[in-house]
Amino acid sequence: MDSIVHQATETILTGGQIDRSTASRLLGSDKEELYRSADAIRRHFCGNHFDLCSIINAKSGNCTENCRFCAQSARHRTGIDTYTVIPEEEALAQARDNDEHGVHRISLVTSGRSLSPETVAELTHLYQKMAQTTSMLFCASAGFLDERIARDLYAAGVRRYHCNLEASRTYFPQVCTTHTWEEKVETLRLARQTGMSLCSGGIIGMGETMEDRLDMAFELRELAVKSIPVNILTAIEGTPLADLQPLSVDEVLTTVALFRFINPDAVIRMAGGRQQLGEEQYRCFTAGANGAIVGNYLTTTGSGIAGDLHHLTELGFTFARG
Repeated sequence: MDSIVHQATETILTGGQIDRSTASRLLGSDKEELYRSADAIRRHFCGNHFDLCSIINAKSGNCTENCRFCAQSARHRTGIDTYTVIPEEEALAQARDNDEHGVHRISLVTSGRSLSPETVAELTHLYQKMAQTTSMLFCASAGFLDERIARDLYAAGVRRYHCNLEASRTYFPQVCTTHTWEEKVETLRLARQTGMSLCSGGIIGMGETMEDRLDMAFELRELAVKSIPVNILTAIEGTPLADLQPLSVDEVLTTVALFRFINPDAVIRMAGGRQQLGEEQYRCFTAGANGAIVGNYLTTTGSGIAGDLHHLTELGFTFARG
């Protein structure tokens, strides 16, 4: 076994943590050893339970922010559908379908910097209706929080809040200039203070280096985030990142494995963009990942839930709620 991989694995399995220097050294290690060891760390800390979540695009487009990857920004011409709040029956139909497939948690996701009082009221109504008709847990992804919004969402049954860092602190200004990395961290702090657990990760393939990705993984560890979505950039026509070349499978797998080494007991959740890898996407779940967003995403098409469950069952994962 590659000595640095072996040493780092032993450190983690005996309750320690790797440091930034060790993580950088792992970049030069034997990749197959790295992936196998990340999978072993996952099994040690998380077992074979697989965490399933899904999202509903509850408010689409017309966002004031200038995130360079995003089809929902009003500053980009991407031709997506725009609407204020999704009709109740459509949201409930999506929720019931996910519930019937055994999905653990569902999130209403809204475009925009934050929520108006009117939109908060509409979302809390939807959560209350979903609570009456499904058995899933609730997450929200609604931009920046203030204490009022956080309290209202919590009162409606939301127990997890999602706000991606998107990129490391140093690389973030290359991604967005209308808000800051620090504002995202403040929203995560408010969510935790209100009693919600945290979901936060980022997008890889936006021009950042592997070292930038390591920085983000350590930042997430410092924030004690236990649900970490890894998105792979979908280069959408009309956005400033439309011409970027997709990442190789090995680069994605290496990123996933290193996120596991750095955050050994977190759910490393494959999210948007994994469909670009085709059948190869399932290798992520033998390289450290143990969760996924299933169904469709915000403005792109995801993998079918039934197909995901079939592949993941073959890999030995289980999906029991509880």
